[in-house]
Amino acid sequence: MLAPPMAEVPTAMMSQQWRRMTFLHWRYPVDDVRPLLPEGLTPDTDDDLVWVGMLPFLMDEVRPPWLPSVPWLSKFPETNLRTYVRGPDGSAGIYFFSLDAARLPAVAVARAGLNLPYRWSRMSLRTDGDLTEYRGSRFAEPRGAGYRLRVRSGEPFPEHELGRIDHFLTTQYRLYTVVAGRLVSVDVWHPPWSLYRAEVLELEQDLTTAAGLPPPHGGPLVHSSPGVGTRIGLPRLVR
Repeated sequence: MLAPPMAEVPTAMMSQQWRRMTFLHWRYPVDDVRPLLPEGLTPDTDDDLVWVGMLPFLMDEVRPPWLPSVPWLSKFPETNLRTYVRGPDGSAGIYFFSLDAARLPAVAVARAGLNLPYRWSRMSLRTDGDLTEYRGSRFAEPRGAGYRLRVRSGEPFPEHELGRIDHFLTTQYRLYTVVAGRLVSVDVWHPPWSLYRAEVLELEQDLTTAAGLPPPHGGPLVHSSPGVGTRIGLPRLVR
């Protein structure tokens, strides 16, 4: 379970800024996660456990690289629920159980183009110094799903205190999805994250149960970051 090498994205279909990111991670038994993955993907395990992450953040400057950003359309809160997988050739990546976003056009384009499990949600992200509050509630979800998170960011992690798991959970450069019944990968370039200590002050969420997982056991492993700029590559057929 090692962080993969940085991706190269010579031709990008999209550029984005991911700002005010919080990483929450829990460990799950592999048997809870494996049935939720498509054929061709296997859980990336750590001592027979699998990490599941909930990542709320502010999406900003979302645009194709040859076009300018549009203020309202290009900036909105997003929250994804993901796990860590290996592809058929052993390549590391992430698989999204859900992605909540506050802009319906962005949801529609991502679902139509890459079949990513986006959900249109009523969302907010508010900051006050080192405090950040994230809220979300899906508009159309049979079982309902939402969250409320208040987190306080602390000091930057000294590099020598960051271990293998810290790098693995925050350094992923490939996503997998299924399009028209075929497994597809998309590479994502971004520079290394500047990781900060963080403390959860309040957390209520049922995104995990809406995805078919049991409620997480215990408190999450927490990181925060001011953010990074990204380049999203073109989709490639895996199998």
